[in-house]
Amino acid sequence: MEKTQLTVEFTKQDLRKLIIPLVIEQLLAITVGLCDSVMVSQVGEAAISAVSLVDTVNVLLVNAFSALATGGAVIAGQYLGRREQAKAGHAGEQLLLFMTEVSLAVMVLFYLCKGFVLGVVFGQVEPDVAAYANTYYMIVEASIPFLAVYNAGAALFRVMGNSKISMWVSLGMNLVNVVGNAILIFGLHRGVEGVAIPTLVSRMVAAAAMIILLRRKDLPMHVERLSLRHDRYVVKNILRFGVPNGLESGMFQLGKILLLSTVSVLGTASVAANAIGNTVTTFQCVPGNALGLAMVTVVSRCMGAGSYTQARYYTKKLLAKTYLYMAGTIALVLALLPLILQLYSVSPEATDYARTVIWMHGVVGALLWPAAFTLPQALRAAGDTRFTLAVSSISMWTIRVGFGVLLGRYWGFGVVGIWMAMFIDWLVRVLFFIPRFRGHKWESMGLRD
Repeated sequence: MEKTQLTVEFTKQDLRKLIIPLVIEQLLAITVGLCDSVMVSQVGEAAISAVSLVDTVNVLLVNAFSALATGGAVIAGQYLGRREQAKAGHAGEQLLLFMTEVSLAVMVLFYLCKGFVLGVVFGQVEPDVAAYANTYYMIVEASIPFLAVYNAGAALFRVMGNSKISMWVSLGMNLVNVVGNAILIFGLHRGVEGVAIPTLVSRMVAAAAMIILLRRKDLPMHVERLSLRHDRYVVKNILRFGVPNGLESGMFQLGKILLLSTVSVLGTASVAANAIGNTVTTFQCVPGNALGLAMVTVVSRCMGAGSYTQARYYTKKLLAKTYLYMAGTIALVLALLPLILQLYSVSPEATDYARTVIWMHGVVGALLWPAAFTLPQALRAAGDTRFTLAVSSISMWTIRVGFGVLLGRYWGFGVVGIWMAMFIDWLVRVLFFIPRFRGHKWESMGLRD
């Protein structure tokens, strides 16, 4: 039942302005990640190993903060849908305060647990790798609060429909990082510090830029001041919308990390094929990830306006675009795959495994990925975060991890079996998310007054 007659309209031009910068931002993050890995390799194998070890933990933080901020920003988006700009700005202030406090606590915890992370989680490593890891860890973990504030600002700009600003800030942050790496590694020969310091500085710059830009009064909503006082009602909604989102993302990444231990016992060819597959298939999912973020903006505004009919209409429209754009991207990647695989100096066995999993990912992804990952973003934007958390977590741990170990390690399918388990996980998600969206329970999950 519609609770209000407010109208939220996104024209083709509005959607284009929202989606294109998001796609560019996704591509930018992947490309810069590749550039970073190439420059780190110049320091030596010990440095590569150290940075990759620490980053396996940091990727949890990056994704969890991004998801937490996106979930929290939904509140501001729903207020914008209600035409309550002042409340939207206040929600933005509370989100910045909440993210700052949580990230400071996480940073302190990471420093207190440094010995456990470096000594127990990473296990026994060579002394030079351990020394590099310690140096990188001590510098990079200081960037945690800045990363959180940046993610909060980016999420707030996206729910305003102004993804161009978050794209430009992301571009600036990554340029500072890449240029800093180049200067410190190639110019000053600073070793692993040359990788860590630019990461810290770039995140500081990005956080400062977000705070300054959010204070602009010509925005649909703006942050008037950096409040130090908690609004219990807003914080309660941030917890209800954002925390399940952050937990879901964190557990998803943790499950992927744990599966790496299964891959590692399958042999060098399987490890190499899995790494190549993960890198290449990331490009196949760029449109889906970008349109998922756009879905959060559009649906949260429709939910705030109380127009569930529009929420359904735009969800279906964006989902159709996701299928179309992903099909095109997948076709392009598969057409270029022979050239891409030539870039990797690996054994014929690893190349064959990589080709198999990338083709499988492309075919199955074109059919299932949008409904498994883009569609639930609409449910999250509506506030149905507990349902998506339950489905995603249970499917991840029972199907992807459980079946992955069985298929890959015990039933003889090897690395291909681990990817097969992932596809079954997608199917399970689709079987739950489509009926949920077709029902009406998610329509009652909006802001609670």
